[in-house]
Amino acid sequence: MIKCISCGKKYGLDEIIYTCRVCGSILEVICRPEVSREVFECRKFTMWKYKEFMPVDESKIVTLEEGGTPLCRCQKLEDKLGIELYVKVEGSNPTGSFKDRGMSVGITKAMELGVDAVGCASTGNTSASLAAYAARAGLKCIVLLPSGKVALGKLAQAMFHGAEVISIKGNFDEALEAVTALANEGKLYLLNSVNPFRLEGQKSIGFEIVDELGWRSPDRIILPVGNAGNISAIWKGVLEFYEAGFIEELPMMTGIQAEGAAPIVRAIREGKDDIKPLENPETVATAIRIGAPVSAKKAIRAIGESGGYAETVSDLEILEAQKLLARTEGIGVEPASAASIAGLIKLVGSEKIDKDEKIVCVVTGHLLKDPNIAINACKQPIEIEADVEKLSQIITKN
Repeated sequence: MIKCISCGKKYGLDEIIYTCRVCGSILEVICRPEVSREVFECRKFTMWKYKEFMPVDESKIVTLEEGGTPLCRCQKLEDKLGIELYVKVEGSNPTGSFKDRGMSVGITKAMELGVDAVGCASTGNTSASLAAYAARAGLKCIVLLPSGKVALGKLAQAMFHGAEVISIKGNFDEALEAVTALANEGKLYLLNSVNPFRLEGQKSIGFEIVDELGWRSPDRIILPVGNAGNISAIWKGVLEFYEAGFIEELPMMTGIQAEGAAPIVRAIREGKDDIKPLENPETVATAIRIGAPVSAKKAIRAIGESGGYAETVSDLEILEAQKLLARTEGIGVEPASAASIAGLIKLVGSEKIDKDEKIVCVVTGHLLKDPNIAINACKQPIEIEADVEKLSQIITKN
């Protein structure tokens, strides 16, 4: 069933609904299958390994083999920071971001419901993923993007996969308001994270983390927070496995926002259970440049229930962490992803994290999602004649 997180009103799984008709709050899917942990053994390592926990018709699954992403032990950064560190590399998904998990479930649900058009507003990754999965399913796809605010790699993906891309003269929140109005008129099936089935796919990150750690929870999971669906989804996934008896401990969920787009951090610091929207969010990390995150209540609840934490990082800290992760551990991520590493460094430095903690940082998108930022952060290539002596001089000098 689908349930309102505020008033508890229940709805059927076959209803097309995005917010509660009684109080207007956001919804979540309740999924409590009775299965043993052994059922997952010997299955292919994709997110559909845990299909019993996905509330959709198995016969209609639309997949590009998403999930099963690497969990990399980062020993060089461990030595630097004095903690045990793993990085969950979501850029290894088919379109290069964690959004593929939610789109696989969301598009599968769209097929169940018999819709012929899907849509979203996006800062980039959502549109890239939706376009690919809509193409896979043979559905019409409409995406609304804030004009001039979307990284080149993501825009290219959305367009190349055949989506009808519309540029809105405004920010992400205004684009989301417009596409939601179209969805409420029945002109498309909305697949932003306000759709609770999106988060059902994204919760599989939590499933995989505890599975890969030998059915043990880390002490803490750190991740970037933009529209706030992912932190609440991962908490939901870990909590479902805990309630099923698969694990014995729970992690502290720690959300990191950019200083220029941090309504959730502000709400938590003020002791509030909802945000005051930020009208003009601004950060180099375009994927988390969101002033009115639709899943804010879920994120605040996840951080509170888990005994977690929320912190902000500057754009400079984000870009330095992005380069550090690439050059220390060989993991290339877009700026928003590096917010989790920047947050980790800041929290270790301020002693908010204990030195004996086992930590998983989720990095949400691939380096090439935002190639301009990556190129601008590096020195230009040295150009010389094809002369061995000159080349030797350069190599020796460097």
